[in-house]
Amino acid sequence: MSAKPLIIMNQDLKNIKLNNNVMAELSQGLHGEIYAPGDKSISHRCVILSSIALGESRINGLLESTDVVCTIEAMRSLGCDISLKENTCIINGIGIGSLMEPIAPLDFGNSGTAARLIMGLVSTHPIKSIFTGDESLSKRPMKRVVDPLIEFGAEFTLNKSEFFPIIVNGSKLPIPISYITLIPSAQVKSAILLAGLNTPGITSVIEKQKTRDHTERLLKIYGYDVAIEENKENTKISIVGQQILEAVNINIPGDPSSAGYPIVAGLICKDSNLTVKNILVNPTRDGLYKSLIEMGAKIDLLNKRSEAGEEVFDISVRSSNLRGIEVPASRAPSMIDDFPILAVAASVADGISIFRGLSELKVKESDRLLGIKHFLEVNGVDVSISNDDLIIKGSPGGISGGGSVNTNLDHRMAMSSLVLGLVSNSPVLIDDSDTINTSFPGFINLMVKLGAKLKIIDLSKQR
Repeated sequence: MSAKPLIIMNQDLKNIKLNNNVMAELSQGLHGEIYAPGDKSISHRCVILSSIALGESRINGLLESTDVVCTIEAMRSLGCDISLKENTCIINGIGIGSLMEPIAPLDFGNSGTAARLIMGLVSTHPIKSIFTGDESLSKRPMKRVVDPLIEFGAEFTLNKSEFFPIIVNGSKLPIPISYITLIPSAQVKSAILLAGLNTPGITSVIEKQKTRDHTERLLKIYGYDVAIEENKENTKISIVGQQILEAVNINIPGDPSSAGYPIVAGLICKDSNLTVKNILVNPTRDGLYKSLIEMGAKIDLLNKRSEAGEEVFDISVRSSNLRGIEVPASRAPSMIDDFPILAVAASVADGISIFRGLSELKVKESDRLLGIKHFLEVNGVDVSISNDDLIIKGSPGGISGGGSVNTNLDHRMAMSSLVLGLVSNSPVLIDDSDTINTSFPGFINLMVKLGAKLKIIDLSKQR
């Protein structure tokens, strides 16, 4: 007869390395004040910009996740001096145009942001570099960022014309471009702007649909001139190349996408009242919060201030009776990472929710459109896909649960599945908690601190 799996109780989680399965059980009464980790998008960009600024930059609150560590290691390989001391990242910048040719391939792990942004940066330096990544990243399309970078004069060798590994031969005499983005993508926009930093003349990106604007905001913080022209049809962002980036001392605010997991948990678990402190609320990334408020969520934005060129708030939430809504496709760019956790909220909402225009989810860390359907379906949620739309019939009385979720190395699938388990009548099990470190180190401990019932399950102990 098989022995029961070893269950490590909540109070023992602090000293456990998160490399096993995790089970989430029905929870209520989540309370407390917590901090979400530093914003991932800003962390990537601060490391890159500080590395090519002049002088010593000090970055406080940097997200030290596996994704951001990939950015740090890549910039070190390109000749930059970076150290981490007591929660502060210290970077001695080498200046625009001074990147060294790396002696080994640059390994970006699972980080599409790091890979695409740094690809833009090196494309206008006369160096050769090889870009590699893990199995998941090697399946993600790169043509969308390669195409505009070719116009600067860079040369690329891609696997099957689309995927990693990629050999980049940077342009010796880069040519400035004006590029109209065909697909809303902050990564493509940022790659072009970073390429433009070492290109003489004016480089412009024209967006028909606005995407997250952290690169533009941060360039200004680093003393770089950025021209932004907006009209009803598009937004044009322009820079003049080969100026100087100035070193900074900067505090990185909390990540609104990471904050979404405890926030949704606080909204859907009974008798809960919690606050997530120091979270940036950027108009190009607030789609999750707009959608939750439309669903009837009790959300208060408190203590407004400014950090890293962003508006920052403490976000307080209380248990709420949510209702189904329709999320228009036009909102997708402002919440592209947040549909998995919004789907959890929709699962216990009263009525039907429809999320429209989710084609971009198919090319994230995993096919997130199918991934959302999978983790909801195996836990008894009525969910379907129609073209690029996701349709969820909510169950305000609770979710049956009892499913085992294959996360496909996707951190957002893992965290969303665990939050779903907190409102499920039977426990929800995920296959891989280590992937959570991609964006939210300490997530399990933080949720336990709030009162969530999470248990690490060591299936290797079964006989």
